[in-house]
Order: sequence, then structure tokens, then C-alpha cells
Amino acid sequence: MQIANWAGNHDITGRALVEARTVEDVQRAVADADRVRPLGTRHSFNDLPDTTGTLLTVTSIPADPVLDEAARTVTVGAGTRYGELAGWLAGRGWALHNLGSLPHISVGGAVATGTHGSGDGNGSLSTAVRGLEIVGPDGALRTLRADDPELEGSVVALGALGVVVRVTLAVEPTYLVRQDSYRDVPWDAILADLPAVTGAGYSVSVFTNWVDDAVEQVWVKRRVGVEGPEDDAVPDLLGVPASGLAQPLIVPTDEVNTTAHLTSGAWNERLPHFRFDATPSVGDEIQTEYFVAREDAADALRAVRAVAPGFVDALVVTELRTVAADDLWLSPAYGRDSLALHFTWRNDQARVLAVLPAIEAALEPFGARPHWGKVHLLDAATLAGRYPRFDDARELVARRDPSGTFRNDAIDRVLGR
Repeated sequence: MQIANWAGNHDITGRALVEARTVEDVQRAVADADRVRPLGTRHSFNDLPDTTGTLLTVTSIPADPVLDEAARTVTVGAGTRYGELAGWLAGRGWALHNLGSLPHISVGGAVATGTHGSGDGNGSLSTAVRGLEIVGPDGALRTLRADDPELEGSVVALGALGVVVRVTLAVEPTYLVRQDSYRDVPWDAILADLPAVTGAGYSVSVFTNWVDDAVEQVWVKRRVGVEGPEDDAVPDLLGVPASGLAQPLIVPTDEVNTTAHLTSGAWNERLPHFRFDATPSVGDEIQTEYFVAREDAADALRAVRAVAPGFVDALVVTELRTVAADDLWLSPAYGRDSLALHFTWRNDQARVLAVLPAIEAALEPFGARPHWGKVHLLDAATLAGRYPRFDDARELVARRDPSGTFRNDAIDRVLGR
């Protein structure tokens, strides 16, 4: 059987699809199968979800959020979309530290692949994890808590350790965010003082096509009362004044689908780029993303700009964001504050695969790490030298899944057989 992913650039394969409605459904399905892969909201752009066996989705299991105000955590079903959880928390006066640009993605899938929001001081979405409930290859349910020595190797695990059914996340009191856009910020000014740009707010995104003299837009999201004001007294960015709402440079839709600018609002209505009640885009695109150390960011940007004429015709837009360092073994931000270089491509797989070698070669001196759910060409032989805990992660996967129930071609390719 084949199921198209969200973007339509990859058909997810498997012999059967099980749509679990309870944790017990997951346990039975795993115990009865020889090969299993978890399937979330299908926002992967590569073959990471594929299997020769059973595709197992937990998106139909009720969210059943449990808030522990004393511990400042919430436990929720792994198939729950971030927008759903965020709205539930906001209604109770609580918040997550960050959100991705799309609130439509599932909690379990996002944390398993190291998906992130933005901000110099903000870790990826995975860094909020304080516990996991995982169904292993024998169908048994295992719980990892914050003090479990395996947790750091189990959060960003690409689905290779089992099917995550519930996730515990850190929460904090709710807060307001104001979002502003700055247009046509000169590249020379950005490269001369990149920290001034990425540190201009709580969460910052730079949108560019690489080849113009200025970047098209910089979106700055400031926490009201912390980084910025609630009124109209918004500071300039490298001499460029703030402007109003600007549609992201993506494949357009006919609806206003972006979160509001020039006003403050609840964290869950400003941190994402796209409204949860709207279509984020038509999905007719391919995505690639690489992470480099923030200390190398300006040089890495210069290196990609040098090869940009060779790929700009295939590009819709690039978004640049920062991510704080973490200690999750397979996280693209492990051990280093990072700049993430995200490429949204036109939906032409052959063309994208043709231009990636030049980009990966340009970023090779900086030890670039890929987003696991997006299209890249890097394999285990290359990646092993870019993750200090790579061998530990491989050993953990081999020990917890000795029969390879959760392995597939993508896992073999990036972790090695």
C-alpha cells in the first residue's frame, strides 16, 4: 500500500495501516508484526516512515492531557497536534517554551526528529520532553522519566526504539508575544552583525532567496514585557523600521493563513507562522534543512550564498532560525548553539536531488547536521563524525530493538546497519 505524505513528494509504503485508538491497540499491533514504523501527521519529506511491514498511527488516540502544575509538566498523547495542545494549555494559563512554524504537526513526530521553533535561547521542541511512554518490539509499554539515563538518547530517536504513545513536556506560565516584520534588510548588514538579528527577539526568522542584496523579510517575535513593548514603540532592526503583515514567501493559498503582526497576542497565536485554523500551505513543496554551529553561522551563510546561483531556480524560499544547544544524542543541535538553514523547494524531486550536493559540499567544513525528516544525502559514514553520541545512539537502538522491528532503509542509511 502507499500513502502520500503531506507534501505529496513521497509515497509512504507498508503492507498494512493500523489506526490505533488506544495504547492497547498499539501494543497488539506491534506484538503481531515483524516490522513496524510509526506514522504521525505525515510531515516527513523522505522515507523515514516507510516499512516493509505495518504502518502504525497514533493520531486517533485521544489526547487526554494531564497537567501537573506543581511539576510544571503536561502529559499528552503523542499523536496530538501542537495546535490542539497549545490551545488547551493557553486556556488554563500555561504555555510551552516554543512552537514550530506549523502547529499542525504531532508532538511525537516533532520531538522524534528534532523539529524546532526559533530563538537564540530556545531549545528545539524536543528539549521540553520530561518523559516518554514507548511500546517496544515485544509490545510491552515502557515509561522513561526525567531521571532515566536513557531519556537523552530516546527523545530524538527517529522512531527506531518503538512507538511513542504519550509524551510529558515541560510547561511554564502563559505569556504574550508581539510579532513584527522587517523588509529588505541588507545582507551585508546581517553578515556584519548576525547576532543583532537573531537576538532581536524571543524568536526570529529570516526569509531569503540568497541571491538578492537584501533578505526579503525578517520576522521578530518579542515576549511582551521582556524583549519588547506591547504598543507601537517597536525598535528598528539594523536601521530598518518594522512593517505590517507580510505573507511568508511560500507557495500561496487563497486564505490569510499567517499569524498576526503589529499586535500582541497569546503565545500560541504568535509563535507559529501559520494559524492552526487555516491551511499552512498547499503542501506542493519539498523541504531540506541543515544545522551549523552558531559561531560558524556567518561563514556558512557566505558559503551557501556563493553557490546559490546554481539552485535559486529550484527554490521557493529559505528560512534561517537559531536553536539553543541541547544534550539529546541525535539532536541536530546537540552540544552546540546552532543556526538552521531551511530550504523550501519547488516540488521537483530530481531537481532538488541534483542541487543538494553543492549545498552539502559548501556546508561540509562546518559539520552540518540534517533535519531527520527532510530531504538530504548524508549517510551514516558521514554523520557518525558529526554527533558525539552517535555510537551511543546506535548501541541503544541495537539493545532495545535487537530484531530490527522498527528499522527500515532510512534508519539503516543514517545510523548504519
